Amino acid sequence: MLGLDPRIHHLTKDGLLGFRVKTRFTLLPGNDTKLEARPMVEFALPKNSKITDGKVWPKPAGATEMREFRVYRWNPDHGKNPSIDTYYVDTHDCGPMVLDGLIWIKNRIDPTLTFRRSCREGVCGSCAMNIDGQNTLACTKSMHDVKDGPVKVNPLPHQPVVKDLVPDLTNFYAQYASIEPWLKTTTPTPQREWRQSHEDREKLDGLYECILCACCSTSCPSYWWNSERYLGPAALLQANRWVSDSRDEATGERLDNLEDPFRLYRCHTILNCAKACPKGLNPAEAIAELKLRLVERQV
Repeated sequence: MLGLDPRIHHLTKDGLLGFRVKTRFTLLPGNDTKLEARPMVEFALPKNSKITDGKVWPKPAGATEMREFRVYRWNPDHGKNPSIDTYYVDTHDCGPMVLDGLIWIKNRIDPTLTFRRSCREGVCGSCAMNIDGQNTLACTKSMHDVKDGPVKVNPLPHQPVVKDLVPDLTNFYAQYASIEPWLKTTTPTPQREWRQSHEDREKLDGLYECILCACCSTSCPSYWWNSERYLGPAALLQANRWVSDSRDEATGERLDNLEDPFRLYRCHTILNCAKACPKGLNPAEAIAELKLRLVERQV
């Protein structure tokens, strides 16, 4: 059985390779009763990758209204399985957002809890997490939006985990760099700025607002299984942003770089990306526009 890196907290291709075969007996109809043995595959994750129940921390003393948080924990230095710790947040002593709750936990209960955060205004994308089963930003997700049960907080799915809620986005940023996200020109640089009409500027709306939080890419099944070759929704939306920019003079070169069975065409329009984007963007539409451009230039 192939092992699974315990830093990856959800099913991956390697995890699915661990299985054992059982036998299932089926009663066949007819006058002569017979038992037919049929193989049945049972999939199982390696032991060191299974998420276990963690510590339940005491409720804050004197709190009249509390919200339960169940938070993914994993420390690479401990050599233990990932676990889910349970915390209770005093909502009268805490802001309304999930990020406020995590900061409250870190300051008041457990200083070892690790996560990324910066702007707290939905601009930087640092606090992207999986909250209540949905990829989003912890700073713009209200804990009160989780109507039933505890607030469940996990790192972005199908990414290696550095520690606790911090995913390793090295591959994600390398793919972003591969699309060369800067203005490429051959004409002499003007003395002031590159001019652009209002109409051409409007073509960038819905593209330039991307904050590279990785919510879309880590929600995409195609990216889960082909992240080493498929660029993913975020990088492709950014690629379309530069292809659509009237000031850029390397459109053909950029399209040549994308014309590959995996880099672009692994998108199957599942639309998880559009649902997950906390900025309301539609990466699937941007990817469709790139495919259309590749077809148009061959006609």
